[in-house]
Formats: sequence, C-alpha cells, structure tokens
Amino acid sequence: MKTVIVRPERCVGCWQCRLACAVEHSRAKNLVGALFEEIKPKPRLRLYPGRLHWAFPNKCRHCDPAPCQAVCIAGAISKDPVRGTTDIDPARCINCAMCAMACPFGVLTYAATFAAPERRAVALKCDQCPDREAAGRLPACVEACKVGALTYGEVEDAQVDKGRALAQAVFASYQAAAEAVPGLPETISLWRKLT
Repeated sequence: MKTVIVRPERCVGCWQCRLACAVEHSRAKNLVGALFEEIKPKPRLRLYPGRLHWAFPNKCRHCDPAPCQAVCIAGAISKDPVRGTTDIDPARCINCAMCAMACPFGVLTYAATFAAPERRAVALKCDQCPDREAAGRLPACVEACKVGALTYGEVEDAQVDKGRALAQAVFASYQAAAEAVPGLPETISLWRKLT
C-alpha cells in the first residue's frame, strides 16, 4: 500500500503541508476560495514543535487492524479494501471521541465540515487525498513539502532506504574512527584478506 511517509528529521515546521491539506479538504479546492468558506476547512495533519527549530508532522498511519475502527460504536470508520486506507464516513460519525482515545498516534481531531450532515463537528484524520490519488497526483501535503519531510510511496521501500542510509552513516563513522588510529586501516585490510 502506498502511503504518506513522514521523515521528521527533515521537517522545518513551515506549515505548508497543513495549509495544502486544509485547501484540499475545502469545497473550493483553492486558497482564496477556502478563506471565504462559511465553514473553514481544517487540515488532517498535525505538526508538533520540536527542539532546534525542528518539527514533527503527525498523520494517520492507516493501521491494520485499526484501533480507531475497532472502537467506533457508530460504524463510521472502515477500511478501504482497494486503497488500504482507514476512512471516516462523516454522515455516520457521532462525535463520541472513542476513536481519538484509541488512536496510538494522537492524530484524530474534531471539527465542523461541509461534508457532514448539518455541518456538525465530526472526526477528522488523513485520508491521503482520494480525489488526487484517483487523478494520479500526490497527496496535497506531499506536493507542498519542499524539504522531503513528507513523501509518498511503499512503506517497505522507505524502510529499505532508511536502513541503507543508517548503514552508510554507521560505516562512515567506523571509517573515520579507523583512520584516527595509527595502523588500524592496515590491520582491518589484512583481517579482511584472511577471512
């Protein structure tokens, strides 16, 4: 399943992802129109401040099985079998907050939305922009992120890339340590030949 992958070490806290998310979930689908809507669109992505001007973008992981779905007494949360996402039906949500209490990542929020009956407050979380996905486009937050803190792809591929980057960093530090000790590079080279 393709998903939005968070790389918090790259986030600079610019909030462009949140703005793009809110605009994408507006009726107008553009910034100027969204600003003048009766019910202001809310982003489905949270951004928590960190140290040293870093931030942590937090979004739904679309768990399988999803704790939020398991506790939803209204049956408003379901898994999309094709996309693999955990989605909320605003027409069925009763705003009981059970999903928010069950979510291990703290990603659910509540706000009024034009998609809900009587424009009432309902549970909101990342839906990975299904309209954009159907059109072959990236989710709005990923497209807006200019530093690569949010990417879109297969989780397994992201794990392999992260593992490879970690291995390179570890071996680079070993190389630096080896060069700092007189005679150690030659000893390592000899040992490699013998094994």
